[in-house]
Amino acid sequence: MAGYKLKTKSSAKKRFRFTGTGKVKRKKAKLGHILTKKDRKMKRNLRASGLIAEVDVPSIKRMMPYGSK
Repeated sequence: MAGYKLKTKSSAKKRFRFTGTGKVKRKKAKLGHILTKKDRKMKRNLRASGLIAEVDVPSIKRMMPYGSK
């Protein structure tokens, strides 16, 4: 008898990506709207991707069981 497949959380797969070393990448917040009052330097720095804190990585790996190696 085959085992059960685990479902991936749709919200997590849209927001997170795994790096080659197993860290979790994310997009930074505050770049969706009201951009006229934010200066150029802040908007440029928000375009770069960020990493999830190590303490939160296990919960994201549970939400994406087939995402990380």
